Amino acid sequence: MSGSPTALLPYYSSNTIECGLDEAGRGCIAGPVVAAAVIWPPTLSLPLLNDSKQLTEAQRFDLEPLIKAQALAWAVAEVSAAEIDEINILQASIKAMHLAVDQIMAIGTGLVPELLLVDGNRFRPYPFLSHVCLVKGDARFLSIAAASVLAKTHRDRLMVNLAAENPGYGWEHNMGYPTPMHKLAVARLGFTPYHRLTFRMEIGKRVKKAN
Repeated sequence: MSGSPTALLPYYSSNTIECGLDEAGRGCIAGPVVAAAVIWPPTLSLPLLNDSKQLTEAQRFDLEPLIKAQALAWAVAEVSAAEIDEINILQASIKAMHLAVDQIMAIGTGLVPELLLVDGNRFRPYPFLSHVCLVKGDARFLSIAAASVLAKTHRDRLMVNLAAENPGYGWEHNMGYPTPMHKLAVARLGFTPYHRLTFRMEIGKRVKKAN
């Protein structure tokens, strides 16, 4: 499952303070979207560090404290399901990234990002900062890979906690993704406030059509 950390690039532009950005939960039907921002030391590699999707759950949670300890700065931010419904998932994902950068700026480490490395191909410019969108950037650059791990572990922990409050949907296993078991649970138990409106509307249309 794990890839070679030596394959990841330490920076996009040398002699630049770069901040990697990534999100988790964009394809879910329940729960928030979570983004992380990481300023990673360009001279430091970390065993196993890779795109979070290429790692096991155990590897991600093993890496999480190491990333937090060795990053020059890091932050995690959430945008709720309710706000996703208001502004759409793309804009919510971008907002979560902006909120994570806001935290980096407020930490007071003296490190101000000069370039944002954004995983994916869509982004709304952050005020007064340059950015570059990088498709599959989480498998290419250390800072984005680190952000992908922090976003994923934060969101998984959150969904496990929400599962305890909302039993029956299997969030501790599916993390809010639209698995068959999750959809069956919705049909049996109904929606929660953590389910996204777009999904509720989709299911409603299917029920109406069936009738």
